Amino acid sequence: MSNKSSHYLKQQRYQENEILEHAAEILANRYVRGDAFSNPTATQNYLRYKLGHYEREVFAVLLLDNQHRLIEFKELFQGTVDAASVYPREVVKAVLEVNAAAVIFAHNHPSGESTPSQADKRITTRLKEALALIDVQVLDHIVVGETCVSFAERGLI
Repeated sequence: MSNKSSHYLKQQRYQENEILEHAAEILANRYVRGDAFSNPTATQNYLRYKLGHYEREVFAVLLLDNQHRLIEFKELFQGTVDAASVYPREVVKAVLEVNAAAVIFAHNHPSGESTPSQADKRITTRLKEALALIDVQVLDHIVVGETCVSFAERGLI
């Protein structure tokens, strides 16, 4: 591949990512004071635009107020193509910084396979236990791949 072709592909990918990020922001602005983040389909669409384009795992948290309205979307951890280290201490810090009352976790699987792994289930349990100590509700954990899988919808939370 020539240097010119490589530059063109990088530029095109950058533009596509900008478009997806803009679409996610449109969804957030449209629903930020509505019920989107208690509506699983709207939440999954938002997260697909936010996380679906990454080539490595990214773990994020939607920080919500007591009415489940979005305070902030925060990408906390980035990993490799098949794993990201998640630290409960950092999640608790992010929650306390904005005084969130509830959270939704999300991360992507760059492989496209959105079935939660055993590691996904274990970290969700650890995070839920840590946040329970400070009275913060975990509403869901959504895995973004070719489709989105909701822990709540599967009875895993």
